[in-house]
Amino acid sequence: MNKLMMSLYAVGMTALSGACAKPGQAAPLGESPSMPNVVVVVADDMGWGDSGTYGHELIKTPNMDRLASEGVKLTQCYSACGVCSPSRSAILTGRTPYRNGVYRHLSGNHEAHLRASEITFPELLKEIGYETCHVGKWHLLSRQQFGEPGYPQPGDHGYDYWMATHNNASPSHQNPDNFVRNGEPVGKLKGYSAQLVAGEAVDWLENHHDSAKPFAMTVWFHEPHSPIATDSRFQSLYKGHENSKYMGNITQLDHALGMVMDALDEQGLRENTWLFFTSDNGPVPAFGGTSGGLRGNKRSDYEGGIRVPGLARWPGHIEPGSTSDVPVIGTDVFATVLDITGIPLPSDRTIDGVSMIPALSGKQVDREIPMFWRTHVSAPNERVAMRIGDWKIVGDETLTKFQLFEVEKDWQETTDLAAKMPEKTEEMKNILLDLWADIQAEGPHEWWESETQKPKRGGRLSY
Repeated sequence: MNKLMMSLYAVGMTALSGACAKPGQAAPLGESPSMPNVVVVVADDMGWGDSGTYGHELIKTPNMDRLASEGVKLTQCYSACGVCSPSRSAILTGRTPYRNGVYRHLSGNHEAHLRASEITFPELLKEIGYETCHVGKWHLLSRQQFGEPGYPQPGDHGYDYWMATHNNASPSHQNPDNFVRNGEPVGKLKGYSAQLVAGEAVDWLENHHDSAKPFAMTVWFHEPHSPIATDSRFQSLYKGHENSKYMGNITQLDHALGMVMDALDEQGLRENTWLFFTSDNGPVPAFGGTSGGLRGNKRSDYEGGIRVPGLARWPGHIEPGSTSDVPVIGTDVFATVLDITGIPLPSDRTIDGVSMIPALSGKQVDREIPMFWRTHVSAPNERVAMRIGDWKIVGDETLTKFQLFEVEKDWQETTDLAAKMPEKTEEMKNILLDLWADIQAEGPHEWWESETQKPKRGGRLSY
């Protein structure tokens, strides 16, 4: 990609205020404490409208509310893809999914996986003395690769300690039997997935983590992904409602988040910990999820498939109870973690994300590479999207037909401006085509070009 052209365009298109902290520099909200801890919590298929924190009138999410009151609520937070595996790969690597190779969900047998050649933030943190832990869903290996020598397991991506499932909790959230801890099958567990995952995180903090060292922990819940199972103590809160199982499942997730937050508080870790909560993609209405009025849902590159909850807390650096409408994306987590820990960005590869630290105080970020989405199982007419400033272009699978939206004003994407604004559409289209060509050249394109999965929804391409 012509990065000079991208930079000039970004400057011309947006009046950016504030400056993004450079890697190794202190964040603009005050001096960073030395080697802050990092906790990244991810929900599975939780929609933008699936919580009281984001306006749902019935779903109780007191711990998300607490996190918002103690930090910042992001109103324009995005996942890096409309489905799970790709968005998770972007969180760890800072690279858009087709660039890092995890271009599709890794639920079946496939050659795609998060390659050992990718650099994750846990790897880099370990190099400067951090301890690292992952608990919950992994989903960055194909089914036949999970647990198999020759393919990088969580421990090969920088985790000292991990307890994970390949994909979903099986047979459901209740009494799952498919967790693996540090390479060894755990066997059947008693309880519900969210509490089991949070319990493992708390146990690691209390009994395995060396308190003399800083740490990074990723906590990736299975809720509210199907097959859903909800503890009666949470489902009973919505007794009589037809959607009680799903709503209770969100509260079950929220309770587990609270377990992690409480453990940080009890061990005196809150003040020196950057805590970030988000979701991997939008909701599934068939199971009870809601996008909060956004267009589209999971698998979509319209807002409903990719705009997700985003909450961050870092005492002394983020104003409690604040709100930010500055767009950020899961791909930014990597650069943010490196920013707050003083690690330079890798110089041997493209990093698509930027530090979101300015955005957490409502300041714009200087984004050289635009936000980009390509979801392989989307409808053919919305396969690709890109956002620059308030403008979002949505392209079909062949990149020959385009829609244009002014997202800030038209957050429900009801008015396609492509015909009315041909010059703007052409400008955005050309940048999108250049960006896609750059991504395709750098990523393992042979994986998706040899894809055997048949196109869906009447499409021509399966990627």
